[in-house]
Amino acid sequence: MRRLPLTLACGDYDRTRALLEGTVRPDGIDLTYLRLPVEETFFRMVRHREFDVAEMSLSSYAASLGRTERPFVALPVFTSRMFRHGGIFVNAEAGIDKPSDLRGKRVGNAEFQLTANVWIRGILADEHQVPVDSVSYLTGGQESPGRIEKGAIDTAFDISPIPEGRALAEMLHAGEIDAFYGPRIPSTFHRDDGRVRRLFADPVAAEREYFERTRIFPIMHVVAIRRDVYEANRWIAQSLFKAFLQAKDAAYAAFLDASALRFMSPWLIQHAEADRALLGEDFWSYGLDANVHVLETFLGHHHAQGLSPRLLAPEELFADETLESFVI
Repeated sequence: MRRLPLTLACGDYDRTRALLEGTVRPDGIDLTYLRLPVEETFFRMVRHREFDVAEMSLSSYAASLGRTERPFVALPVFTSRMFRHGGIFVNAEAGIDKPSDLRGKRVGNAEFQLTANVWIRGILADEHQVPVDSVSYLTGGQESPGRIEKGAIDTAFDISPIPEGRALAEMLHAGEIDAFYGPRIPSTFHRDDGRVRRLFADPVAAEREYFERTRIFPIMHVVAIRRDVYEANRWIAQSLFKAFLQAKDAAYAAFLDASALRFMSPWLIQHAEADRALLGEDFWSYGLDANVHVLETFLGHHHAQGLSPRLLAPEELFADETLESFVI
């Protein structure tokens, strides 16, 4: 039987490497893996639906479910997870010494709807008495001018674009904005003048404490299938889900291999052991059941921040076929 050709646009991750290399092949599918930067993948999928299957911002995907057409259907595959306390940067002269000092400040976001920023705003509101509406948000390119929201948003919060020709990293350094939230480190943080610093001086300690108390390892990205592709061949949801699980299992198998370091971190194995001790054996879990609490928390933030018109339930996010067990 002829295998169904599908394109997958996705980043380069240890947990998906077996799909990229072809050592794991989805049942019945001839997969072409396009290794692309996440911003490009998201923009091209959300704006132009160029791929059959693509890694997608959890925030953008959740927002898409509020449209009449509902153009995508997701798999409970989380290609990116990351704690975000380390993604808050401040100008050293802005008078921000603790999180609550952010109230009333001007904060740059490359896009208001970025999943990382939804988590940051939610964590600050829940944990540090920084209500979402206590901050003024300025959006635009982080390092280069011209970035816009990948999808339209309609919120009641104070959001405005930065001046034409400007970029957020330089504005943060110059004190034209007080703080910056985002998944990428602003280039001006690496200058030696100390004018840009992290809000949390020890973000790892803050993130570990957050996990120990909440048991939340934030989800950033899902894998989305274009709905017309899914409806034409609904079996592909389970086939792809199985393949992503197998690829992740292959990454786990190499995770604690101490025979030779795969990455240039001298204490990589010790870090890996500590990660597993804190987060658990299957700390990068896929599927709905193990992630209901994380998804409920995110969806609550997403709705409260005006990015989804109603509060979604986690099970609404995913293809029905991936919510049913096939294990004997």
